[in-house]
Amino acid sequence: MPHPGRSPLSTARHAGRLLCWSLAAGMLTAATDLLLAPSPAWWHTAWPLPWYAACASAVTWAVLRSREKRAAADRPPEWERAA
Repeated sequence: MPHPGRSPLSTARHAGRLLCWSLAAGMLTAATDLLLAPSPAWWHTAWPLPWYAACASAVTWAVLRSREKRAAADRPPEWERAA
């Protein structure tokens, strides 16, 4: 059941925010890897993870946004007129 204050369009908006934050984290970890060259063994596995998250969230956002646009196109024409 949807939250009363949340619009049905917010799922795509949240996926878009996740995409932006994943890209920011990816750029931050790439810059850290380039400039600081961390030496822990786990770092070489961990630094690309935000980029994988960005790819997954981009696909998720694209699917949700297309569903959102399709739902908007299915509205009756009288909904598009200004009051």
